Amino acid sequence: MSKIKVAIVFGGKSTEHEVALQSAKSIINAIDKQKYELYLLGIDKSGKWHFNDPENYLNNPDDPKLIQLNTSAPEVILRTDGKSANVTDAASGAKLGEVDVVFPVIHGAYGEDGTLQGVLRALEIPFVGVDILASAVGMDKDIAKRLWRDAGIPIARFFTYHKHQLGQLSFETVSAELGLPIFVKPANAGSSVGVSKVTDAAGYEKAINEAFQYDRKILIEEAIVGKEVECSVLGNENPKASVIGEIVPTRDFYSYEAKYIDADGAVMKIPADITPAVSDALRDAAIKAFSAIGGEGLSRVDFFLKADNTFVLNEINTLPGFTKISMYPKLWEATGLNYPDLIDSLIDLALDRHKTLSALKTVS
Repeated sequence: MSKIKVAIVFGGKSTEHEVALQSAKSIINAIDKQKYELYLLGIDKSGKWHFNDPENYLNNPDDPKLIQLNTSAPEVILRTDGKSANVTDAASGAKLGEVDVVFPVIHGAYGEDGTLQGVLRALEIPFVGVDILASAVGMDKDIAKRLWRDAGIPIARFFTYHKHQLGQLSFETVSAELGLPIFVKPANAGSSVGVSKVTDAAGYEKAINEAFQYDRKILIEEAIVGKEVECSVLGNENPKASVIGEIVPTRDFYSYEAKYIDADGAVMKIPADITPAVSDALRDAAIKAFSAIGGEGLSRVDFFLKADNTFVLNEINTLPGFTKISMYPKLWEATGLNYPDLIDSLIDLALDRHKTLSALKTVS
């Protein structure tokens, strides 16, 4: 039986570029090489695609602070000839290999926001993870929260603030409505990039300016006191939820550094120390949140669990981290699905969805 040809597309023009390199490394190490033939397509920070050597695709691979894509690899494009998808040398036009399915590993902008998903759909290439709409909605915390609110899922109170409105939403107005502390974050960013905890007027102005560096729209949210708990979701039409895990930050909050650089930045409790009834309620809410944005494939859903066992949905991550300290694969492992089998499931779901979509009529 021939191997399934998987293009792992990783890196990208994103503030989370280095995180994606770490995730890709973990996936490449774990994937069954007897079952899959791998093409490593690394996207550098300028947006160029490189056909990387599996033996030499990263510089400083074991240092999260210094990890880099090897950009000396040949530049390529991904194209289709109407019958199959091909990795093609950008300079010579030579076909370097056919692709059966793409595994996107680009966190944040251009890879998690529907941009890459749109390209792959246009090329009619199967790909792992949620589709265009769910990618875009899941990335936009403002729109996602509105959908969850309409679906009856508890969310934190928030203001949406656009850059063209700068100066129109004062600290006094916000703090009077939401109390203190508050959190300021870009609407379209992940991994806690650009997120600030605010306790006073000076910190508010600094946080606003910081968040607007990453997006034209930001959110100002009330602080919720409670445990940070997370649930992994897997599936297409009938998604399943993992056990619940708890994040215990050792810093002020669960920052970018705590998630991906500082191995001591947080402690993970898997499973979380909660009752079966609370666990079931969170798992049901995770699936409901996933379905509300049209999710398919995978997502990680994050909550705040209050002392009275009520909860607030914080956010959804439609392309969660796959690093060695990431919650998504760890939660599934605790649920009984190991890392290689999880990768198999994700690829199977991608191929199944593509088969269903390919059967639809595109012309009358």
